[in-house]
Amino acid sequence: MKKHLPLIWPGAIWLLFLFACQPKETNLTHKQPMLVIDNHTYAQPASAVITHLNWKANVSFETHTLEATAIYTLEQKDDSHKIIFDTNGLNIEQVKDAKGNALSFKLGKEDPFLGRPLTIELSPGTTQVSITYTTSPNAEALQWLTPAQTAGGKQPFLFTQSEAILARSWVPVQDSPGIRFTYEAEVTVPKGMLALMSATNPTEVNPDGVYHFTMDKPIPAYLLALAVGDIAYQQLSNRTGVYAEPSLLQAAAYEFEDMDQMVQAAEHLYGPYQWGVYDVIVLPPSFPFGGMENPKLTFATPTILAGDRSLVSLVAHELAHSWSGNLVTNATWDDFWLNEGFTVYFEQRIMESLYGRDYSEMLALLSLKGLKEEVEAILKGEHPEDTQLKLHLKGRNPDDGMTAIAYDKGYFFLRYLEEKTGRKQFDAFLAEYFSNNAFTSMTTEAFIEQLNKNLFVKNSLPIDTALYNTWIYGNGLPANCPQPVSDKFKKVEEVANQYLAGTPVTQLFTPEDLMSKKWSTHEWLHFLGVLPDSLSYQQMEQLDNMFEFTYSRNSEILTAWMLHAIQSHYTTAYQNLENFLVNTGRRKFLAPLYAEMVKTPEGKTMALNIYQKARPNYHYVATSTIDKMLNYTAN
Repeated sequence: MKKHLPLIWPGAIWLLFLFACQPKETNLTHKQPMLVIDNHTYAQPASAVITHLNWKANVSFETHTLEATAIYTLEQKDDSHKIIFDTNGLNIEQVKDAKGNALSFKLGKEDPFLGRPLTIELSPGTTQVSITYTTSPNAEALQWLTPAQTAGGKQPFLFTQSEAILARSWVPVQDSPGIRFTYEAEVTVPKGMLALMSATNPTEVNPDGVYHFTMDKPIPAYLLALAVGDIAYQQLSNRTGVYAEPSLLQAAAYEFEDMDQMVQAAEHLYGPYQWGVYDVIVLPPSFPFGGMENPKLTFATPTILAGDRSLVSLVAHELAHSWSGNLVTNATWDDFWLNEGFTVYFEQRIMESLYGRDYSEMLALLSLKGLKEEVEAILKGEHPEDTQLKLHLKGRNPDDGMTAIAYDKGYFFLRYLEEKTGRKQFDAFLAEYFSNNAFTSMTTEAFIEQLNKNLFVKNSLPIDTALYNTWIYGNGLPANCPQPVSDKFKKVEEVANQYLAGTPVTQLFTPEDLMSKKWSTHEWLHFLGVLPDSLSYQQMEQLDNMFEFTYSRNSEILTAWMLHAIQSHYTTAYQNLENFLVNTGRRKFLAPLYAEMVKTPEGKTMALNIYQKARPNYHYVATSTIDKMLNYTAN
């Protein structure tokens, strides 16, 4: 049931505009809004809201700062006298209106997660404010890398990570996923370096180091992105391409060769790709996520460069965000599953379309295994309610909600709906959902309303309210969760059982099997996943001698193997475990490996020793997780 909230809501941090459905891409005018509380911003868009940003910045690798001016076009109520921005660690130097007149401003009290509100006094009819500022050298969104921390080793590198609420650490902005704006930018960088943003992008270095960007589609602040470094470009098709450091470019182009086919498969499923080009940039290893769906320019980890295109489902995932997340966005971080659950579902459908049902079912089974483990862990923790799809993150870092629940429980809920209502009907609903809600935000409750009307009622199907109580508002994993089936995984389990029963590994695999790569990455992951934690040192040695897991180029397989190495005290792998942790910043791999080490006193000692070496290479997103895990306090 939709709740109509009053304009003044005691105790709420702010009231957010949620705009009604827009049936066409070309009509981006806001219609009548409904109001929703977002607890992770100071902004009060019911009084004044930004609509366009003109950003001019200078990038200084010497001071690790951005010196910038942000000029905002805004809409304000006739009776409003102020606009509030989110900031975190910014040095605000001056604020002016469109005529250059100084405006009175005040920075409020600092909150550990939210930063400080910037309140600017407005005259009646003010339509523009200009904010000149400098970022902190320790800005949480900005990762400054030395040349030694890059693949090429010649030039430094900068990249941003704005999700969830880190954009405010490099731009003063109304930092909510429910507030959208267009932007243009002029960025000056050291000569010889390339600058890229989540916008129209250059493909070659500009000799004067000045770059101009335009994003003509309204986006939320968490999709603001910037990368600067020794970067080259290779076109893959008329609308896809890849950026990377020159030494990685060919490997990246090979890995992403099927990218245009992915775009075509996605469009066939759920309608036109509405962002023009789709490019990917492979970032240095410290990037904390697998990928980040910045419009027009997905940021990707180099850990997906396995050399055999076996990990490209990550690209399908980030591409799918061009519909679920970028086009239709969760209104608040409590509704995060609307971004990620839809995207995992869409990703699986893309992979099924390109590589077949058995391939996507292997991915689904791996997801289900990880989901069950995470559900079990969260239910034992401080916040068992975090296993609900609809989250309650007030007073907490929204990163706490970035778990397998949003991604995989969300996926299995949508898969359950597909199986319950029929794929044809469900696909029609999703295509309509993306089209009708393009460039707007969505709450869980508004989604349920549309689901009832446009899927169940439209197809004369009964509405089951218990469905939402168990899947969306209930703890844990429902008993009616879909169960993927893979014949290939069944065969993997047979081999694992034979091995554990005593059959030598040399009898289960021939040299020809290894040469022909008989098993896919997903089969190897399942094999390692079904092996017990209590493997003996001898068993580990036998497996390693046969398959060389300790030196795998595949980061997914390597992580699964290193978990066994820690559990079995397989010291032969420890040096490469350290190398991997020092040179990899992806939180998905770091968190389970450090968590496994801290289970024993000697393991915790090893973890701390490695972390002291590795921490300078990690992004804030990763260190904020691992610091807590190790009870580590930086000097």
